[in-house]
Amino acid sequence: MKINGIAHIFVTARDFEACRNFYGQLLPFLGLTCVADVPGSTYYCVGGRTGFGVQATTVKADSQFKQGMPGLHHVCFRARERADVDAAHGLLIAIGAVVVHPPREDKFAPGYYSVLFEDPDGIRLEINHVPGRGLFEPGIRISAPYSG
Repeated sequence: MKINGIAHIFVTARDFEACRNFYGQLLPFLGLTCVADVPGSTYYCVGGRTGFGVQATTVKADSQFKQGMPGLHHVCFRARERADVDAAHGLLIAIGAVVVHPPREDKFAPGYYSVLFEDPDGIRLEINHVPGRGLFEPGIRISAPYSG
């Protein structure tokens, strides 16, 4: 068997309205189309063989998402062009996102270029571009551990 991508990823939101507003700007910018928008409950988009959604949580958590704790570390969207990463950074600044690091090159793969940021609940997200086939290129290996 060979999978055909990831069908969908859902994150839960403490502050659904803030997250709905954030993802309502980010996901369409990335070329995803909204297929479900249930007020106070769910926002879900698809595109580029990707499904991504945010749901309100019924659990009242006192703490914010913490990268490195058991569970999700971060989600990375793959851009088609390096300039797309720069354009995404512009959008992130315009919508007031927390930018962990602006667009930069890293040694994770040859030509690896990314912006790292957080949603309103502190969930880490990344948009990257790796030229060519990236790690799918024969002989290419990760050259540095991910620390983002």
